[in-house]
Amino acid sequence: VQLQASGGGLVQAGGSLRLSCAASGRTDSVYSMGWFRQAPGKERESVAALNWSGSGTTAYYQDSVKGRFTISRDNAKYTVYLQMNSLKPGDTAVYYCAADYGFGTGWATLDPTYWGQGTQVTVSS
Repeated sequence: VQLQASGGGLVQAGGSLRLSCAASGRTDSVYSMGWFRQAPGKERESVAALNWSGSGTTAYYQDSVKGRFTISRDNAKYTVYLQMNSLKPGDTAVYYCAADYGFGTGWATLDPTYWGQGTQVTVSS
């Protein structure tokens, strides 16, 4: 599985950005996709993710982005989007798209199997 992330950039505080992550290859084995981020000098942290199965779709959001970020999926394009609104300087980081076979014990503690390249998000004050 290959993941191609795009959509980062520079935005002022309060602004919006949308990240995209397109999966290709053996996508039939993937049942979760989402985002992590890493700011300079900080550890990697989970941001948001979707897990889908025959019984439905589950979304995960880190507490600090709830109400501001929305993750969605285009099934036909095997693409996941992260709409980021009301951005804060604290959201500045390199955002990484990731995918796995499921959620395991939870996206926050998952070490996903597949990773895309990072995309820089910079929020100025």
